Parts: sequence; structure tokens; C-alpha cells
Amino acid sequence: MKQFFKFMFASALGLVVGIFLLFAIMAGIGASMGGQQVAEVKDKSVLHVKLDFEIKERGTNSPFGNFDPATFEQKPSVGLNTILKCLENAAKDDKIKGVYLDMQSIPAGMATIEEIRNGLLKFKESGKWIVAYSEIYTQKAYYVASVADEIWLNPQGMVEWKGLGAQLMFMKGMFEKLEVEPQIIRYGKFKSAVEPLILDKMSEANRMQTMTYMSDLWNKMLIGVSDQRSKSVEELDGFAQNATIQNAKDAKENGLVDELLFKDQVFDNLRSRLEIEDEDEKIEFISFGKYKDAPAPKDDELVSKKDKIAVVYAVGSIEGGQGNDETIGSEKISAEIRKARKDDKVKAIVLRVNSPGGSALASDVIWREVELAKAVKPVVVSMGDVAASGGYYIACAADSILAQPNTITGSIGVFGVLMNAKNMVNNKLGIMIDTVKTNRFADLGTPFRPLTDMERGIIQNGVNEIYTDFITKVAEGRGMKVADVDSIGQGRVWSGEDALEIGLVDKLGGIEDAIEVAAGMASVENYRVVEYPKQKDPVQAFMEELTGQGEEVFLKHRLGQYYEYVKDVEELMNMEGVQARLPYQIYID
Repeated sequence: MKQFFKFMFASALGLVVGIFLLFAIMAGIGASMGGQQVAEVKDKSVLHVKLDFEIKERGTNSPFGNFDPATFEQKPSVGLNTILKCLENAAKDDKIKGVYLDMQSIPAGMATIEEIRNGLLKFKESGKWIVAYSEIYTQKAYYVASVADEIWLNPQGMVEWKGLGAQLMFMKGMFEKLEVEPQIIRYGKFKSAVEPLILDKMSEANRMQTMTYMSDLWNKMLIGVSDQRSKSVEELDGFAQNATIQNAKDAKENGLVDELLFKDQVFDNLRSRLEIEDEDEKIEFISFGKYKDAPAPKDDELVSKKDKIAVVYAVGSIEGGQGNDETIGSEKISAEIRKARKDDKVKAIVLRVNSPGGSALASDVIWREVELAKAVKPVVVSMGDVAASGGYYIACAADSILAQPNTITGSIGVFGVLMNAKNMVNNKLGIMIDTVKTNRFADLGTPFRPLTDMERGIIQNGVNEIYTDFITKVAEGRGMKVADVDSIGQGRVWSGEDALEIGLVDKLGGIEDAIEVAAGMASVENYRVVEYPKQKDPVQAFMEELTGQGEEVFLKHRLGQYYEYVKDVEELMNMEGVQARLPYQIYID
């Protein structure tokens, strides 16, 4: 009887959850069938910019938005492409009077931040105002807020201004305790992706390259803030070096903010700017999430434009097969590039790369499609936060490459990892492995014994050949000598700014700049932008997230910011074949 009630309760609970999901799905279907709702923009509206959500390259068109099955919450689903388009439209929209930056932290990479900041600077060219307010500004949030005409801070708030730092997790001790031996075969003295597995601290080469590109990123922030706040780079750097900015009063006295205000005073100031005399009258704020569905300004409405510029999004680690929304599947992305190549109405292709790399073989498959496309029409690469190692591999054949100054790129090198778990299996688990094989190398790569010297040499030769092929293709694509590519390769990571100086990229700029370059190369003026891959059916995408990615969703919810570290370790442990991958993920507050 006890078991009966147990199973009855479980079944009832499952039924309730199922009914809830069914209603959610049916509501979404109804919303999608009802067509896109047009948002109303009222007179004297203010674009409310609150970037407290994950900013992907492009948002979803799903009526479910970014529904989180772990919390049953609806999260914003606005991508970088939508943010930039909204800012462009708002600059020409007579009903939008200004922008209110309301942000504390921005969970996005530095190049993404740079594109949004540049979009705000273009908005200012319209003559409209931008104001910023927060209780706490993290460094990335302050970097964006520095474009504002006025920066306001809560009297008890703070501006974080301390410089950039990187912390790496090393797992040598853990593997020693487990009696697992990572067997590493690599090419390039800077190819440090495997260092977390075999060292307990950074190598000198890795420390040097990390310090170099982080200094570039910090200097870019200093220069950007200096230009907008009339403070010298030296003065701003000194604030960080000496921990000068410790509270709100320090921030105001040293010119990082203009006023210390409470929220009600902020609203009073906004009413004054909007010429609203009634203190009880509501301020008409409109978010990106709603403004994206507002009618575009008339001079920007789409007319019948036959010519197209295709933007192909390649986002995530590179792997074979179809991939998913978080990874670059070589079969899928190759097919999308091929589709754009064969479409006569597509006059040029922009490949948007935001990837730390991955499988060298999968990267080569995509590289081949870029080569074929370039023979037919212009191909331009736009680099996002990261376009390194395999991410650079798939970019190097393009006619032109654009990156942001703070894009992480380069890392031209390869490696392989094989785990020897013999001692762990024998000593920790008491399991013995016996082998029968027809040929000498039949069990090459098994995790139950170490590599022999000959086997290590075989794999090293394969890694060397892939590296040689990699730098040869870079040399051909960039019009350089192989020896010169090797000298800036060896797995070394570069900032976008340094990459421009050494010839790995052609120009600094974002996705919109890349589209303009592609249109110029194709000699087209009237065109429309089409995006590939086509986004999934909303209901299908929602169900896949519930079923196929359930474990990941719940892990992400429970671990929060630490989830990325777990994902990095999992990726390292699950690597197959030779890898062209960035040394590690980079997280900057």
C-alpha cells in the first residue's frame, strides 16, 4: 500500500507538470500563429538599456523567449544583432528622446561590449542624450556607461575600478591523486590549452602571452574612458593601481561620475529632460525586448531588395557533425556556407566567428567551404569575442578579416590529449585489463596503458603535419610567408589590435562594419541582410531544450557562474582527435 501511494503521488506530480508545460506550449503556439505583435512607441519615450542577461550573437524568435525549465522563468532573448539594430532605429525615431543606461554588470565578452558601446556612440551622433545610473558599476558596465552625457551613482554605491585579472584552474594534483596520467602531444611553445592538466601554475610563455593581451584589453578600456571622461590614461590607470576609487564619494571627486543620486532623483532628472512637469506622470520606458517589435523608422523600412548579404553565424566550440546552438558543427556550418554560395541573390558572405576553436579536422572541413565560397563571391570574416585557433583556422581563407581591438584571436597551434588511467583502474578500483590484439598498434589510444615511445612519435608526427598544414593555409590566405606565420603562431594568443599589426586581421570593426566591407567588395548598395543558419521552429527548440539539454539547464542553474569552469573541464576530458583550441576560456568582470 505504501508503494501504491508513492507511485500514485509521483504520477500525479508528473501529470501536473505535464499539464503546465502543455499550456505553456499551446500558449506559445497560439502566439506564434497569431503573428508578431507590433509594439507601440509613445511620444517622449526613453530606450531603457538594462544588459543584465546573457547576450548571444542573435536572439531567438521563439514566443517562449529564453524560458528556463529549471526556474520556470522567462528570460530576455535579445541578441547582439537586435541590440545594434534597436540603437540604429532609435537614433532615427522621433518618439525616442534618449537612452537610459540602467546597468550593474554585463555578462558578455569584451568584444561584444565594444560593439554595444560603439552602437551607443553612433546613437549620440543623432544629438539625442544618454544618461547612466547604477548602484554599482562593474568595470565592463562602467566602460559602457562612460559614453553617457552624464553618469549618476547611488550615494552609497561604488564604481569598480581595479584593472583586469585572469585566474586559471590547474588540475595536475587532482590527476595525481586519481593516478591518471594526461599524455600530451602538442606543437607550439604557447599552446597552453593542456597546461591545466599537467602543471600546477602557468608556464612562463603562457604567463607572458596572457599578460600581453590582457594589457591590451585594459589599455583599450583606459583609452575609451579617457576619451569620454576627459581624464588622462595615466590618471585612470593610477586610480586602479592605488585603489583610489573605494566608494561613491571617491568616484565623484575623481571625476568618474557626475552626480550622486537616489532613484527618485534620477526620475526627477529624466522628467526634466523630457519636459514632464507632473511629478506623478509615468516616464515611458521601452526595453530592447519590446522596441525590437516596434515599426522601423520609415526611411529604414525594407523595400523590395533582390540583392542579399548573407551573415553566417559560427558560434561555440568546433566539432564534427551538426552541432547545436552552443557549438559549431562542421557539417551544418559547411552546408550553410554552401547554401549562401549557391544562391545567386547572395552577393557576399559575412562569416561571424565567435569560437575558441576545437577539432582540427572539423575546422578544415569548414575552411574548405570558405575557400570554395571565396572563389565565387566576396567572403568577409567578422570576429566576435574570440576567434582563436580553430576559430582562426576557419577565418584565414576569407578575402578580409575584421576584429575588435579586444577580440582574442591567433592561437595558431594544435595538440592532442590521451588519458592513461591504468593505475587508477588497477589501484583504485581493483580492475585488471588484459588485451588480445591481431596487430601491434591495434589498441593504440586505449586509456588502460601508457603510450610507448613509438606510439607517441606517431601521434607527434600527425600533430606536426596538422600544424604545418595550418600555418600553410594561413600563409596562403593572408599573403604571408610560412616562416612568418610560424613566428607569430606556436599557439600564441593575440588581441585584435596586435593581430592587426602582425597581419592576422585587416581592419578593426564590428559586424556592421564587416557587412559594409562585404557590400563594397560586391559593389552593391541596395541590399538586405539574411542570417544563416535559419533558426529552429520555436516549439521544436523549446522541446529540445526540455529533453535534450535538461541536465545542462539544471546544472547551469545550480552552479551559476561556476558552471563555465565545469564545462571547460568536461570539454577537455571529452576531446577527440587533434585539437586547434584556445588555451582556456577568458572571463572578465
